[in-house]
Amino acid sequence: MPVSIIHDPRFAEHNPGRHHPECPERYLSISRALAEAEDMQLHEMSARPAEHREVVPVHHSELLERLEAARGRHAMLDPDTNTSPTSVDAAYLAAGAAIDLATAVAEAKAPPGLALVRPPGHHAMPGKSMGFCLMNNVAAAAQSLLERGLAGRVAIYDWDVHHGNGTQAIFYDDPRVLYMSTHQWPFYPGTGAASETGRADGVGSTVNQPLPEGSGDAELIAVSRQILMPRVRDFQPDMILISAGFDALDSDPVGGFEVSRAGFTELGLLWRQLAEDVCGGRIAGVLEGGYDTTQLGHLVVDLLKAWDT
Repeated sequence: MPVSIIHDPRFAEHNPGRHHPECPERYLSISRALAEAEDMQLHEMSARPAEHREVVPVHHSELLERLEAARGRHAMLDPDTNTSPTSVDAAYLAAGAAIDLATAVAEAKAPPGLALVRPPGHHAMPGKSMGFCLMNNVAAAAQSLLERGLAGRVAIYDWDVHHGNGTQAIFYDDPRVLYMSTHQWPFYPGTGAASETGRADGVGSTVNQPLPEGSGDAELIAVSRQILMPRVRDFQPDMILISAGFDALDSDPVGGFEVSRAGFTELGLLWRQLAEDVCGGRIAGVLEGGYDTTQLGHLVVDLLKAWDT
């Protein structure tokens, strides 16, 4: 079977500045690896910008107004999060790509796959852009599925080395979304303690598994098998979304985990099979971090091949 991808050269136009880890080379690394990949069938989808009404449910008006004020110029949204003249356009394109891929997979109009977007999204809070993230792409996708009746329950697994504080905050009191994260602890952004399990009706629908620096394949795979995947089976989602950050790689210049290429492939296969078991194979990933640009494209292709079943 083919595997779906959404990518667009406009993602390379977002440029936070010289020496910034979230650089255009990330997208170019993926494009090169895709062009060189063999023995892989791709179902390629076009990217389109999210509409304002599609991001309002996950972001407060002040965040969206600040983005509009930054459109077409260089701006600093927080100490780590800068825009160039095309960055806001790229952010809306990233959110639209995540929504469209999740929708197509949920409707069985496309096979599982990845939205290969920039900028990333999982740190974007309801009212604040931060941590390289302008808008929360995976949250917009999950919320769209719920609002359109394409899913009654959505599970999100965030395997980025950083905790997805924005995604957690958006769904912290929503029992329809099971948010799960493995992440380095202590580390940026300082959230994601095991005691953070949800609020009000959402108590129990947030699962954090902080892990120490140096954790690698064995630790992440054990947490998936022993803790996260049983929770998903109990939750019985209609769709699984992956916040696919690759900065847990052993050579990543930002993270402190020791996950290997083979480890990421095994992790991807586990979650692909889980989706087959619990929700008819409906799984989609949205690119988050990953800053070793010599390896990022290979990691993406490895995951796509693992899901090309």
